[in-house]
Amino acid sequence: MTVSNLSLETLLPQQTKQISLLDFSKEELTDYVIGLGEPKYRANQLWDWIYKRYAGDFGQMQNLSKTLRSALAEEATVAPLQVNTQVISRRGDTQKVLFDLPDGKTIESVLMIYDKRRTLCISSQAGCAMGCTFCATAIGGLGRNLTAGEIVAQVLFFARYLANFSAEPTMNVDRPTAVTNIVLMGMGEPMHNYENVWTAIRRIVSADAFGLGARNVTLSTVGLIPMIDRMADEGLQIGLAVSLHAPNDELRSKLVPINNRYPVDDLIAAIDRYVLKTNRRVTIEYALMRGINDSPALALEMAEKLRRVHCHVNVIPLNPIPDSPYQPTSDADTQHFVQILNDGGVPATIRVRRGIEINAGCGQLQRAIAA
Repeated sequence: MTVSNLSLETLLPQQTKQISLLDFSKEELTDYVIGLGEPKYRANQLWDWIYKRYAGDFGQMQNLSKTLRSALAEEATVAPLQVNTQVISRRGDTQKVLFDLPDGKTIESVLMIYDKRRTLCISSQAGCAMGCTFCATAIGGLGRNLTAGEIVAQVLFFARYLANFSAEPTMNVDRPTAVTNIVLMGMGEPMHNYENVWTAIRRIVSADAFGLGARNVTLSTVGLIPMIDRMADEGLQIGLAVSLHAPNDELRSKLVPINNRYPVDDLIAAIDRYVLKTNRRVTIEYALMRGINDSPALALEMAEKLRRVHCHVNVIPLNPIPDSPYQPTSDADTQHFVQILNDGGVPATIRVRRGIEINAGCGQLQRAIAA
């Protein structure tokens, strides 16, 4: 495990005064550049440096005049997140980063290296208001929504890292390489920050900006039904993952309090509407907790609820949280649960867990940076 630290005290005061250019649309960036007395084409150059060349500071932007670079450095930034701590898993395939925000709040993001994929798990909020009882992020409640620029900044940070063959810390990956997949499964409920999340997603998938294929982006939600219906009309083929965790209202309401507002059957009906509009299969996420939601009877109930739904169930043995009453299901019981679903006509697999010892797994974010 590798750890590196940067001082918040030395970084935060100057950062609070800076304008984040990542919060600007291209049109807004153009207006800003013109307001500095520069020609319009300078905005295109800036945009290219930010989203195509992943520049982390204005000094790299050599086709801009020194005068403009100095003016930009004085009042603006293209890297609004400051690295506090980075941790690498023992296998070297997972990196978790704790970022400081300009107002002193923190978020975490994770890079996972697979054989052919370089997947980012990014945050949409500082904290979370959903109150899921087994999730570390929920413990501290919601700090605030992230801006679109702060969401995009997480992607650009790791894009910059992967493109640089010598960037520290070292992971088990040949570089230069590129981000291939993004999941909005980090801190926060993306649907609770809908406008900023979708502004960020469109920037990420736009050919004129970051340019990642829409099918390589997945948004995860605990099931805010009005937002699922709204997402169905967005016109982008990104993936939808719904965190179910229980097949009935009695149990799910104990684990996922938002179920009191959006019950299981209503949620499944919303998933059906989404599939009908988008023709996209939905992922159902199910965190298995020993003695809580892992019984064969619940697996049979899940199969009955979902066998007519165009979905795939991603079964996740709960990632451990210190001092929590919720503990992961055994490997044998996990296999049995998945087998019942498959036998019941519901496609299901077990998610490979990554970075558990550095608290980088789903539900572990906002714990100690390392175990």
